[in-house]
Amino acid sequence: VQLVESGGGLVQPGGSLTLSCAASGFTFSTSAMTWVRQAPGQGLEWVASIGSSNRYSITTPRVYANSVKGRFTISRDNSKNMLYLQINSLKPEDTAVFYCVKGGSSTFSTEIRGQGTQVTVSS
Repeated sequence: VQLVESGGGLVQPGGSLTLSCAASGFTFSTSAMTWVRQAPGQGLEWVASIGSSNRYSITTPRVYANSVKGRFTISRDNSKNMLYLQINSLKPEDTAVFYCVKGGSSTFSTEIRGQGTQVTVSS
């Protein structure tokens, strides 16, 4: 299993970013996937999860932490083995290292994760 995150950066409050996660070494299309983050000095925090795609991607289940609901959008492209997180209306408290991991909101494991991608929100 290999997960490689990218897309982070330094943005001003209110800005947007799209994070990407390239997955390999497992059957991505049948795996639920999750984004977690770790703020400075804090533990890992669940952010969002997306189910494995069914025939109609519009019904792929997505769930979000209350702190990001309405601002973050998780999506996937099974043809490219890619997971995404569109993050809008960024706040300073969103500053964290973001990781993608395998599993859904109640089954994800953080034992295997990539190097993460740093998101820093500051003016």
